[in-house]
Amino acid sequence: MNFSAIIALVAAVLLILASHRADGESMVSLLQPSAFMIVLGGTFCAAVVNFKPSTLMTALRSSVDVFLEKQPSQIKVIDEIIYLAHQAKMKGLFYLNNLVDDIQDPFLKRGVQLSIDFNNPQMIYDILKAEISYDEEEELINSRVFEALGGYAPTFGIVGAVFGLIQIMGYIQQPDILAQGIAVAFVSTLYGVGFANLLFLPVAGKLKMNTRERILLKEVVLQGIVSIQMEESPMVIEEKLVAYLKYHNKTHSIENRKQTGLYGLR
Repeated sequence: MNFSAIIALVAAVLLILASHRADGESMVSLLQPSAFMIVLGGTFCAAVVNFKPSTLMTALRSSVDVFLEKQPSQIKVIDEIIYLAHQAKMKGLFYLNNLVDDIQDPFLKRGVQLSIDFNNPQMIYDILKAEISYDEEEELINSRVFEALGGYAPTFGIVGAVFGLIQIMGYIQQPDILAQGIAVAFVSTLYGVGFANLLFLPVAGKLKMNTRERILLKEVVLQGIVSIQMEESPMVIEEKLVAYLKYHNKTHSIENRKQTGLYGLR
């Protein structure tokens, strides 16, 4: 569970509500069903026009990843690559066929299977690189959906505000309806900006970050598989993979693990 994301979201909502309450206002004044329908209804309808319903549903399901820790461990994957490199060096590349079923990372398993089936490092590199590019494009669509939602929501907040102002102008002599129109106008804007900046855009950013981390790890796996295929030394492979991660500013914990000798595979 990504408790920091959950706590941050809840804290932001509570701070807004607390500031509203501190001014002596009732929480009920923030509950405007018509504003809610205009903002969220309009936002998701616009998204359906822009994206296929299946794409939208996939993106909504992927948002769960923001609040769950589903990222694969870089250390664990590198450990596994180095272990496979040792086995291939000592017992031959085809011995890895006995270890394929025990590999947990799907992309690493795919790479090992290709290295067994094809004795051609360039072909393996081309195949895995193409799969990485495809996976990256597919995953980035999810973040683009939430970026679009973050763009639509404030706009429909303005639509709700205009709707409320029109209501005001039509009933200028009736205070009760006038007050309702003013509430819809301001609360619609609050809903639009709030949903965009507290939910949609942060989720889009987190999904994009998760995608980059997963793609980086797949690039590391690609480098490791090709190195195993070329029969490089496990020590060289380890140094290469750690350096690759370090170059991408992702290696603080892995570098510490390497320095303390926790790999234990040399």
